[in-house]
Amino acid sequence: METTPLSQEGSREQELETKTGIENECLRERMKFGLCVHRAPGAVRQTTSSRSILSANKASSMYLTRTQREREGEAQGCTLPWLRAALLGLMGLLVSGSDFQHHRYEAMVQALFAVQSECPYITRIYSIGRSVEGRHLYVLEFSDQPGTHEALEPEFKYVGNMHGNEVLGRELLIKFSQFLCEEYRAGNQRITRLIHDTRIHILPSMNPDGYEVAARQGPEFNGYLVGRGNAREIDLNRNFPDLNALMYYYEKNKGRNHHLPLPDNWEQQVEPETLAVIKWMQNYNFILSANLHGGAVVANYPFDKSRDSRIRGRTTYAATADDKLFRQLARTYSYAHSWMHKGWNCGDFFEEGITNGASWYSLSKGMQDFNYLYSNCFEITLELSCDKFPPASALQREWLGNREALVLYLEQVHHGIKGMVYDENNNPIGNAEISVAGIHHDVTSGVDGDYFRLLLPGTYTVTASAQGYMPYTSTVTVGPAEAIQVCFCGGMHKTGL
Repeated sequence: METTPLSQEGSREQELETKTGIENECLRERMKFGLCVHRAPGAVRQTTSSRSILSANKASSMYLTRTQREREGEAQGCTLPWLRAALLGLMGLLVSGSDFQHHRYEAMVQALFAVQSECPYITRIYSIGRSVEGRHLYVLEFSDQPGTHEALEPEFKYVGNMHGNEVLGRELLIKFSQFLCEEYRAGNQRITRLIHDTRIHILPSMNPDGYEVAARQGPEFNGYLVGRGNAREIDLNRNFPDLNALMYYYEKNKGRNHHLPLPDNWEQQVEPETLAVIKWMQNYNFILSANLHGGAVVANYPFDKSRDSRIRGRTTYAATADDKLFRQLARTYSYAHSWMHKGWNCGDFFEEGITNGASWYSLSKGMQDFNYLYSNCFEITLELSCDKFPPASALQREWLGNREALVLYLEQVHHGIKGMVYDENNNPIGNAEISVAGIHHDVTSGVDGDYFRLLLPGTYTVTASAQGYMPYTSTVTVGPAEAIQVCFCGGMHKTGL
């Protein structure tokens, strides 16, 4: 493959200054973080990783063929090319040679775009909104078709740094992004399969403003609460609409058990960062998620809010309808983690390294409960370090302790059942309800008619129903491996109403 040598970077940068119109405007607005630069037709990105794409296995060879094919059809414009690394001075941040360090906002953005530059055809960077102080909430997506939902391919998300002074999750997700890119290029079959079969969304920092407050003090002097909230000092994990109260009322009155309605004027009641995440959830059919925190070492699962708020000074277990599944998801991470499962950490003991949220302490308006009650997404909260702002010297140990757990937990999105919901004319039915006998929590199909229902191994009676259609019931046995496909295809007949 012919590449453009780094010695030409200076002339390329001068060439950029001569561009006019939309290209030049884009450069002026976005050059700071390397969001786009001009690329001439047919220009090939310089490969800077220590591992050559040409030495990868068949999957990476397919990737190379695809990149060549797509480059042939590229036109001039504002893109994300090989030149960005040089323009940003990112040579020290590239995937294979990155050091373990803390990343302030600009460094984090540069690190994310360095990954996108190294793996441009399996990644996409997008912003879900801005913080109070105007910082982008950037998401890095991994997929063999970035920017596109593929039918029967589940959507997964990791969210870090919700509390600004709990920084390990932020650094782990930056490193995890680099790891996915590097291992894909190296031909790692496990990672290649994950990226081909899953649409992965990584939000390293939900609270970049709070992080900057905490980072100004640094690891040595950071207080337990300094930088925890956003720029308005609002705790974002106490800022989501309280759907638990409505759910607990419905439980007593046989009401709805999923996708609960939001209160009136909810957008005016939440912070910009919370609003951005809720809109994000509305736009993507997430199936599984984890929210990375610090201050303890334990995998925390819903519900976070106690059912009986009158009990003060006591903790009470608040189980969801999927309690056994949530416990297994939490155990999956805990036992794959190097020391979480041992139980004794940070002066606390959690059996198997897991806890029900309300059993630990009750909180209202948390994000993991909101995910479960408002969407199809099952989320747990991962407390990953005793020190909320560990020194940079501790990051490598923490990465090695969490690496396998991050991968294995992600793989859990491929368990249970999945399938399509079609009417008798093979038209997809979106928003069909998928109910499982004995589990009082339904999920819904996406706009393309595909659905995903996480389940433990066992035999289940599953029913698909939609307004205007006769219900369709099927029995399925789920094993411990990949999700079983259960297609409600052509069996959804209109009622004639």
